[in-house]
Amino acid sequence: METKIIHPSELNIAIKGIQQGELVAFPTETVYGLGADATNEEAVKQVYLAKGRPSDNPLIIHVSSKEQVLQFVETLPEKAKELMTRFWPGPLTLIFQLKEKSGLSKTVTGGLSTAAFRMPNNELTLELIKQSGRVLVGPSANTSGLPSPTLAEHVFHDLSGKIFGVLDGGMCQVGLESTVLDMSSETDIPVILRPGAVTKAQLEAVIGEVSIDQHLVSETEKPKAPGMKYKHYAPKTPVVMIDYHMNNWQEAINEAKEKGQKVGVLINQADAKNLSNLDGVFLLSSQRDVKEAMKSLFAGLRDLDERGLDIIFSETYPEKDEGLAYMNRLKKASNQKTYLK
Repeated sequence: METKIIHPSELNIAIKGIQQGELVAFPTETVYGLGADATNEEAVKQVYLAKGRPSDNPLIIHVSSKEQVLQFVETLPEKAKELMTRFWPGPLTLIFQLKEKSGLSKTVTGGLSTAAFRMPNNELTLELIKQSGRVLVGPSANTSGLPSPTLAEHVFHDLSGKIFGVLDGGMCQVGLESTVLDMSSETDIPVILRPGAVTKAQLEAVIGEVSIDQHLVSETEKPKAPGMKYKHYAPKTPVVMIDYHMNNWQEAINEAKEKGQKVGVLINQADAKNLSNLDGVFLLSSQRDVKEAMKSLFAGLRDLDERGLDIIFSETYPEKDEGLAYMNRLKKASNQKTYLK
């Protein structure tokens, strides 16, 4: 199969592809999603095959209106309506209990009685959903386990020959996947299953108390939302975190070089000026800005992974607000490894 790069002016090609049961990657403000008709069982199965994704990992359903959610969910909790008003379209995914006969298959839900919904903040993709007349599954459009794609070129690198096309919407503006909030119980406190650009403080400002599930799902457990497993978003090159308290960059670099390793770093421009003896540098921001670092993290992991390095050292941030989302992805990309010396 020859994978097409689809220009925004050629949106009709993407629409026809979706309607015909093909896989079309689409841009969002977070990362590129791998789109397929959520009600087409065969198309959804092809998503798992193209990604090499475990079938117990549920898929987020992308909609263009709140009304589309009601096709599958009996009622929307009042708190959910408030969040939709405040954050949709945007980087917030909400998990709801499904109707008894929702029409969604176990292939979409991962065998769960719940499903996750999001309205992406991208006009091109919202038009794709509206004009195709479909709701779309949209896991990250990459090989499962690798860093998520934030450019059409990243999608093409991973999935060329496996999918119909990539709708090119340029670079994603947020760069990390959406916040996932479990609202499937009307009586329990809503739980953040995956942190993202919409922070705990922002959610609580709208609906009151929200908790965070810090539990990382093992390989034998069934996740309730994507991206909850221990190792995820990881390049082939080993990644090691540098604790922001320690500032032991040069020591870590020198030790790796003594072992004959080629070393790359993910770091901000200001701190990079103080380092030497490097084989690769990717600048996440100019002055240690966590929002810039979020936007650049996956692109940086991919870039350095292509340079034939032996190890990648990455800067870290305090685990609060947007830093919680950044560190959630980095910890999984590094398999929790920090340089300790």
